[in-house]
Amino acid sequence: MRIIRSLGDVTSDDRGAIAAVGNFDGVHLGHKAVIGQAQRAAHLAGVPAAVLTFEPHPRMLFQPDAQAFRLTSAALRAEAIAALGVNILFELGFDDAFSHLSAEDFIAQVLHRGLGLRHVIIGHDFFFGHRRRGTPEMLQEFGIRLGFGVSVVDAVTEEDGAVYSSSRVRQCLKEGDPRGAAALLGRPWEVEAEVIKGDQRGRTIGFPTANLQLADILHPAHGVYAVRARDVEGGEWWNGVANFGRRPTVNDRGPLLEVNLFDVSPDLYGRKLRVQFIDFIRPEMKFSGLDELKAQIARDAEVAREKLSG
Repeated sequence: MRIIRSLGDVTSDDRGAIAAVGNFDGVHLGHKAVIGQAQRAAHLAGVPAAVLTFEPHPRMLFQPDAQAFRLTSAALRAEAIAALGVNILFELGFDDAFSHLSAEDFIAQVLHRGLGLRHVIIGHDFFFGHRRRGTPEMLQEFGIRLGFGVSVVDAVTEEDGAVYSSSRVRQCLKEGDPRGAAALLGRPWEVEAEVIKGDQRGRTIGFPTANLQLADILHPAHGVYAVRARDVEGGEWWNGVANFGRRPTVNDRGPLLEVNLFDVSPDLYGRKLRVQFIDFIRPEMKFSGLDELKAQIARDAEVAREKLSG
């Protein structure tokens, strides 16, 4: 998949694509339906299938001090989109100047002249331009004037009528329900971060951990999880147990993800680790001392092994 981050990098071969447009945070099953429609249309027309998205997420520009909410980093989002078979990812920088583009200018300068899109696929709730004045109906009207097609995809729902949405995925994770999040995503929720040095207390009690800070990625419910992890450079997935939280028993240094891998001890310091959240085991707890903590971690590890063996 070709990734284009600037309108100046768009070539004649990139123009004429059919593109799904949106933020696509999480690339959940609803997003996949929108992207899938663009792919089918592109296949029939014999042109590239593309996705247009923005980096950083607009909310990070408008609410820089808000609690972390992103489900996927730019790299993981691009990987998930590439896995769907998309040919081109237009990942345009979203800065103050871009945020002040009027809806009309976004259509004319970005979609039409900048990218030369042949057809645009959007979700029913896609709004755009300065102050989000642009609506699906406006985009369809301008598409007729400028000579490109516009299709609007209705809300994608589960059998019970519940709509697939990034908000629902976030709610599942905040409630300690990674299995519910995975059902909406179509895959386990995962994060990537560099392994940093901690206080190495885990080694002293027989449970060494790889420590990661989630930075601007959504913080799930504090507690213990059954996880799978691997080096981002590739290789096998390892089973493990992880605690995300403030570690009230030993030292509250802010939220940290501590991953204890089963039956392996790779040297991961300074490397990036990818962690999949498979199931929730228990909320974070404060213990009377290290002996009680050690005993509980051993029990958590056994529960995690059972959950990961199915």
